This record gives sequence, structure tokens and C-alpha cells, in this order.
Amino acid sequence: MPYRDAPTPEPPPTVRLNQMLNLRVVAALFHVCFVLALSRSIAWVSESSDATEWLANLARFTRQCFISGCCILLLAAVAEQGLARWPVSQRAGLLVRGMAIGLGATVGAFARYGVFYYPDYKTPIEWPWFVYTVGLWTLLGGFGHALLHLAAADRLARARLAEAARERERLAAQQLQAEMSALQAQIEPHFLFNTLANVKRLYEVAPQRGRDMLVSLVAYLRAALPSMRTHEARLGDELERVRHYLEILRMRMGERLRYTIDAPAELQGALIPPMVLPTLVENAIQHGLSPLPEGGSVRVSARALPDGSLEIEVRDDGRGFVDSAGTGVGLANTRARLAGLYGAAATLSLEAAAPRGVTARVQLPWRRASVVAPGLATEAVA
Repeated sequence: MPYRDAPTPEPPPTVRLNQMLNLRVVAALFHVCFVLALSRSIAWVSESSDATEWLANLARFTRQCFISGCCILLLAAVAEQGLARWPVSQRAGLLVRGMAIGLGATVGAFARYGVFYYPDYKTPIEWPWFVYTVGLWTLLGGFGHALLHLAAADRLARARLAEAARERERLAAQQLQAEMSALQAQIEPHFLFNTLANVKRLYEVAPQRGRDMLVSLVAYLRAALPSMRTHEARLGDELERVRHYLEILRMRMGERLRYTIDAPAELQGALIPPMVLPTLVENAIQHGLSPLPEGGSVRVSARALPDGSLEIEVRDDGRGFVDSAGTGVGLANTRARLAGLYGAAATLSLEAAAPRGVTARVQLPWRRASVVAPGLATEAVA
């Protein structure tokens, strides 16, 4: 059963800092500054003597805006890292962020003055321009910082929704696995108890043959029980176990039981749910052949269909449909297992065979095992 993953922790302070100081944010800031400078430079078209001067003014004003934006971004990122390390109340956090943005706008205004007049600083600062620039970039910085927070909150919400979806998928998978295990746990004793009942009856009429049958049963269980606890088995392995099971029953039924197993070599590695084939074979013998004094034959075959699915048939020439045929625990649970594992892609159907008997047919998606173990020969007849 898969382990439940730990909840996603909150991002550490360095992640918050990197979310604000990265190439994507800096590129977005540059484009905003360029748009602001371009909108301002439209009024300079008539004042410029030529295009070169106008482009120079556009580049210069873009640079000045970018200086203010970088100062605000840097101080806002430092404030975010500090708030991440030393959490405060929401109101205090807003105050710290506002102070950081205002300080960044002030430092940016001084930096713009220093860069513009470098290296001659004889021109005094125009304080109305300074106050206007600080106020404007404080508003722009606050708006941009709010957008970054909304984007971060949206990413966090999406991450939590994705984690919740993954958690639901894990819980659904665990529930399905538990249901499949419960169904398989019902099939296993049902199958084994019927086999043991056959051993008991044989002991009553022929003790030596009963002992031989018990030895064969123990050998069969040693090979079969490990695969009963898995969710997939190779078709070749399942066919081999069916052959062992039919050999065990032949010790009791003798010439009343005849069987044929036919499966192409290329299908031996196909993956199927374990215990599906033995359950169908057991149902055919119990309801179709055992009640007849003359017994009958069972044919197990597999083939690949043109649509890429795998078809498995268990056909008997027994007494055909009776009131209890197809309603037992084994078949009901097999249908439920196939529906749970494959949905509508897998089916189990029963139909009358000619001239008599029943054909149980299973269709399911064909998936090949990564390593194909040696299986049965192309055809085995007994």
C-alpha cells in the first residue's frame, strides 16, 4: 500500500526572496519602465530636433525609471525576507512593506539624481520634482507589490489544489487497492476450500490417490500462493497453474476430465489479474462437468484481438446453463475485480456453447510484462 506523502511545507525565506528577485520579475519591471518612458516621450516628439535625440531621451528616461523600480524591488524583497524570518501581524506586515516601498522610492529618487548629473552635482535638487517622483513611485511600487503578492497567492492556491487532487487520487487508489484485496481475499479461500474438499473426498474412496493428490496440491500451492498476493501475473504462469490444478482434479475424476490449453507463445508474457483463470476453470468443472456421469472436456485458450485487447476463453461441454451457473462468489468477485482494475475496458461474459456447455470469455487490455518467463508450450492437451 502506498505511503501517504507529507504535506507540502510553506516556502522558506530564500524562496520568497527568489520569487521577487529573478529574471522574470526584472524583465517585467524593465518593460513597465519602457512603457512609462514611451508614454512620456510622445510629448517630446515635437520638441526634439531629430529622431536620434528623441531616442536618446527615451533611453535616458527608461534608465531613470528602471533605477527607481530596482530600488523599490530590492528593498521590498529585503522586507519580505525579514517578515518571513520574523513573522508579525498582518497590519504590522503591511506597515513594514509600505515603509520599504517608500524608502525604495526615496533611494531611487536620489539615485536618479546622482546618475543623471554624474559627475557634476552643482545643480541643486528640485524638491517639487523629488516629492512628485517619490510619491509616484511609491504608488507604482505598492501597486506592483500587490500584484506580486496576488500572483504568489494564486501560485500557492494552485499548488494546494494540486496537492489536494493528488491526495484524492492517492486515497482513491488506496480504496481501490483495499477493495481489490478484499475481493481477492474472498476468492482465495473459496478456491482453496473447494480444492481441499476434493482431496477429502478422494481420501474417503482411495487413500493412496488422496495422498498423491495432497502432495500435488502442496506443490501447486507453493507455486501459486505468492502470486495470489500480487495484482498482476503473467498469462503463461496462470496457464501453468491451471494445468497443475486440472491435473489435481484428474486424480479424482480420472478419464471423466479432459482438457486442452492453447495460447500462442507471444502471449505468455501478457499481464492479467491472478486467480481469474483458475476461478473460471473451477466454475466450469463444478457446474458443468462434475454433475455429469461421463464428465467432459475443458478448453482454455487465449488470443490477441485486432483492437489490441486480450481475449481469454474457458469453454466446457458440460450440462450448460443451470440456475446457479454464473452467480457464484468466484464469478461475482471476478467481475468486480475486472471492473475495478480496468473499468469498461474489461468484460466477463458467459454464453452457451454448441452443442452444449458454457463459454466464459474475458476481454481486457493487453499489457506485456517487462521480462517474459518461460511459459507453456503453444498447445498442451491431456
